[in-house]
Amino acid sequence: MPQFASPPFRAALVAGLFAILPAASTLAIAPAAAHEFKSGSLTLDHPWTRATPNGAEMAGGFVTVVNAGEHADKLVGGSFELSERTEVHEMKMEGDVMKMRQLDGGLDIPAGATVELKPGSYHLMFMKLTAPLEAGTKVKGTLLFEKAGEIPVEFAVEAISAKAKDHKAGGHDAMPMDGAGMKHGG
Repeated sequence: MPQFASPPFRAALVAGLFAILPAASTLAIAPAAAHEFKSGSLTLDHPWTRATPNGAEMAGGFVTVVNAGEHADKLVGGSFELSERTEVHEMKMEGDVMKMRQLDGGLDIPAGATVELKPGSYHLMFMKLTAPLEAGTKVKGTLLFEKAGEIPVEFAVEAISAKAKDHKAGGHDAMPMDGAGMKHGG
């Protein structure tokens, strides 16, 4: 009989397998829990928005776009089930005033690059909300790309106080929900 079949070896092998099973099972679950959407060379990682108070007319949408392809694309718009329209926006400081403007030509997504739409930077604006956004829910929508076309997604609605992953963003994170201190337009 071969050496590895001895009872002490089998006991160690079985114990080792049971020790790694929990780690292996999380690997199998992780992709489903990641909340990402793929179309061709584009991956849309964790589309999200914040809960809104009753009466809010707009909300921001955030997502990380990974272009693993050899050709650039452009995010030109989208849709959000609970708003009348969706626009691609940019926020940036001009002097001591945070300004937000619509990117009429869309947002470039270079080949081989990752572009993060996050609070205080590039983001989606869901205009004329038709209902309040409730934390813990998901809202269907789409992202529209110049080349990839329309990609269906679901936006996770996070707490009203949710921030970008790196917690360093200004802009929407630093402002009251009524937009005080922010100038909209070009």
